[in-house]
Amino acid sequence: MNIQSIGFIGIGNVGSNITNNLLKSKNNIFVYDINNKSYSRLKRLKNKPCKNLKELTEKSKIIITCLPSPTAVKNVIKIISRHLTKKHLWIEMSTTDKNEMIKLSKIVNSKGAETLECPITGGEHRAKSGNISILVSGKKSVFKRNFPILSLLGHQILYCGKIGNASTLKVITNYLASLHLLGVGEALAVAKKNKIDLGLAFKAIKISSGNSFVNETETKVILSGSYDVGFTMDLVNKDLNLFNQLSKGIRLELAKYLSKKFNYGMKILGERSFSTSIIKLIENSENLKLRAKNFPKQLIDKQKKQKGVEV
Repeated sequence: MNIQSIGFIGIGNVGSNITNNLLKSKNNIFVYDINNKSYSRLKRLKNKPCKNLKELTEKSKIIITCLPSPTAVKNVIKIISRHLTKKHLWIEMSTTDKNEMIKLSKIVNSKGAETLECPITGGEHRAKSGNISILVSGKKSVFKRNFPILSLLGHQILYCGKIGNASTLKVITNYLASLHLLGVGEALAVAKKNKIDLGLAFKAIKISSGNSFVNETETKVILSGSYDVGFTMDLVNKDLNLFNQLSKGIRLELAKYLSKKFNYGMKILGERSFSTSIIKLIENSENLKLRAKNFPKQLIDKQKKQKGVEV
């Protein structure tokens, strides 16, 4: 693979992990974040952080964004679009609004630059190991040409067709994760009320038809009492709002209930509390502690970086 000049915008919980994987490569990496303190998360940073988005755009041919909201993405593209040329590729890795993504990609394309919509899924621990999954939309030829870059960042990589499809699918998967999370909390509460050891309950669910990715990961930090998944309540709320926008015209009872529940969770527990903290509402109302021995305080993907594969 040829050495590339890559600019990364958004050094948050997930973005810093993705950037650290990029920094292990021979590529020339430039970074920018509105919060200067974020740079302390980076390892092997050879180039000084860029002073502004203009500098990053001029130094980079590939520009990756990983930002907390559609508004943040919009604001960044508004600035960098002034400096884009036909030599640029924009890779968007945030969870964002489908219609906004389509609109912004047209702005980028009007400058002669190319776009790949690449939201990631699988949790902060897999972003750190480089084994995160990536949903990709855009021109198939652009996807194929830049697959080696995506392979540095993730393991299972799925091409989803036209721009907008990947964002839609990412929002759907996040909705399901939130749904599973509440289900796990209620299931553990029932096990506790019936005097079943919750370590045993975890194992039973894991080998059963009731298992899910959420159970295999987030349940662990609930049972340890840390709740640390690196994903916060406000981000869940953002994703649920995006899901509800996509579902206009369809009467969905569970989506409405989830939004109400997480809005209440933010009010009681705080916007920046971990998403798994929603289970505390069950614990508090029923006077339960959903704990078990020998569960980790943090999620760690113990697998070495797996080769990127198209699925």
